Amino acid sequence: MTVATWKDPAVREGYARIAETGPFVYGLTNYIAANLSANVLLAAGAGPAIGAASDWTTTFPAGASAVWINTASLMSSDEESLRTVARTAHEAGTPWVLDPVAVGAGAAAYDDFVRSLLEFRPAVIRGNASELIALAGGEATGKGVETTVNSADAVAAVSDFAARIGAVVAVSGPVDYISDGHRTVEVPGGDVRLTRVTGAGCALGSLTAAAVFATGDALQGAVVAHAAYAEAAERAGARTKGTGAFAVALVDELSLLNDTDESN
Repeated sequence: MTVATWKDPAVREGYARIAETGPFVYGLTNYIAANLSANVLLAAGAGPAIGAASDWTTTFPAGASAVWINTASLMSSDEESLRTVARTAHEAGTPWVLDPVAVGAGAAAYDDFVRSLLEFRPAVIRGNASELIALAGGEATGKGVETTVNSADAVAAVSDFAARIGAVVAVSGPVDYISDGHRTVEVPGGDVRLTRVTGAGCALGSLTAAAVFATGDALQGAVVAHAAYAEAAERAGARTKGTGAFAVALVDELSLLNDTDESN
């Protein structure tokens, strides 16, 4: 297993590529996380569009640089909208990221629907340990949208799942682990307040989609997004006390990462 941080030149170069390429990233996410997700993309230099308005689901995934689907978007979008976005992205060759929010928390019909999206071959699947173990067919049970399992305990399941489905799988936690089934990368860092700000994990899915396009590689893109997010969270945490100030500072720091060098 290798370790990646913001200090790695490839990580900094990959993050800078987001601003250089300015990708159009289309997503379906829940209304709770939409604002932060859009601001995270804008901070990195990407252009977001969010929602299932009119014929967006059939046109935007084909023309976008990348797509992400947060399955909690079922709060305001129907199942067919999510399937249409996933299908259209897959058929157009647009890389897309799946965030299986709350899978394994006991809602069987919801879990079955989320699993059905795997047929459209997401480039990256990211979530917490409980979600990913459950999506892979394990018995881990989430507590609503929160994990009951540490990310380190999910590494074997994540690696096996990635190999079986041919996608990159990224588990978030005190340490993030990202695997394509052959290589696994550990990304340390971050701040505990990421778990206390609504939509922080969801927004990471949007940033991952942008980074996958910018780097042209699903594993490297996921690593870049997670390492940049961890660095921005650490910097935000170092200068704030409360969770509200932290959320704003996180976006600020993401927007400033390209203005700092490796020594910072």
